[in-house]
Formats: sequence, C-alpha cells, structure tokens
Amino acid sequence: MSINTEEEFIGMQKVSDVVAIVLRKMKSYTKIGMTTKELDDYGGELLTSFGAKSAPKHTYEFPGFTCISLNHEIAHGIPSDKKVLKEGDLINIDVSAELNGFWSDNGTSFIVGRDIHGHKRLVDSSRNILIDRISSIRPGMKISDFGKSIERQANLNGLKVIKNLAGHGVGRSLHEHPEYILNCEDKSNNNRFKLNSVVAIEMFISTKSSYATELNDGWTLVGNNGGYVAQHEHTILITKTKPIILTSANEI
Repeated sequence: MSINTEEEFIGMQKVSDVVAIVLRKMKSYTKIGMTTKELDDYGGELLTSFGAKSAPKHTYEFPGFTCISLNHEIAHGIPSDKKVLKEGDLINIDVSAELNGFWSDNGTSFIVGRDIHGHKRLVDSSRNILIDRISSIRPGMKISDFGKSIERQANLNGLKVIKNLAGHGVGRSLHEHPEYILNCEDKSNNNRFKLNSVVAIEMFISTKSSYATELNDGWTLVGNNGGYVAQHEHTILITKTKPIILTSANEI
C-alpha cells in the first residue's frame, strides 16, 4: 500500500508493533523440550490479546497461527505437537497479522539453546544482510537491482539465496504489489520501489539450496539441495531517505 495520511501511518505502525512484539515474545518463550504447537498456541494467545487476527489462518486457512519452520524446513512449517525442540535446532518463526484493516509481516531465524551444529554464521549473515540492504533502499531503485545486491552479498559470505521465495508489498492485505521482491536479479522485473509504499523485505539465505520445493503436506517448503536456510523479515515504509522499519520492535 501507499501511505498518504497520518491515519494510515498510525494504522500500519500499530499492526506492525503487534506482529513485532509477538515475534519477540515468542522467541523469548522458546525453550528446549517445547513443541512447536505449544509455541504457536502462545503466539495465537498473544495475537488475540492485541485484538489481531492471524494472517495465514485468516487468509489461507493455514493450520496454525504462525509459521514455525524447523531445521531443514525453509518456510510455512506447520506447528505440531510431534515436533519437540532440541538443543541446537535452527528455528524460524514468521508472524503476520491483521488489525483494524491493516496487515504486517515479519520473521526471524535463531538457534535453540547452544549452537552445537554451527548455524550461527548462517543466522548472522541473514540478519546482517537484511539490515544492510534495507538501509540501501530509496524511491526509484529497481527491485531487480536490489535482489542482485542481496545475492552478491550472500555469495561473498559463501552462501546462496532461495530464488523462488520473495518479499512483497503489504498493508491493506497480506500480499500486494509489488508481488515479488526476490533475493536475486530478475531482469524481467522493471518495477521500482515507490515513495511512501509499504513492503515486507524478506531474506532467505541458504547453505546449499537455491530453490524451495513443497512437501506433500501442501505447505512446508524445503530446499532442493538440502542444507539449511535462515529467514529474516521486516515490514518497512519507503521514504526519501532511509526507510522506516515499522517492525523494529521485534529487535532483529
């Protein structure tokens, strides 16, 4: 969406604060021995306490309030009472919601307990690339050039990007124009970032895979060549200078 009034800015900031706080609290709540369904139920309770609706459940009838992906799962992981968190697990939580007609989206990957499997470099790279690349966005920048810069930075860190998952416009619905803000160059995409527009910038940084494939459950995505993926995501407002990170309360 494009923010044109103070009322719209306040609405987007409120829903962005909600998803960011829920994500931060879910991360703090995560502990060894907990199931991903327990974690998701907690997230659902938090969303309800704010008067917000889970975006994936409300929009797509997703079987959870939030998407919780574990280890080799990239995205859209289904919360389950059969998935028990263990020391060193790589976990991703993606929280998106609607509040008073406004929608916002954010996510983070982190390690459960101690980093016994060596995921820290991947997680740190994903987070650092997100923050660095967001700071570069200006009105008029080609989205394809932005994606190219993400892949270049990942490659410099000895990592890859997932090329068929993307950020997107957000605001009056969960997915809006621009529909695809890829983590790689797309020469066919001539769209540019627009002043006062709201977008969800989403990094998918990978150790081995370049594409996501869907499992038989119809939701869960994994890498085509295995390995691990760290995802970090912020909803931002594009201004004449540095973008405003609306979801900064998640403390990514």
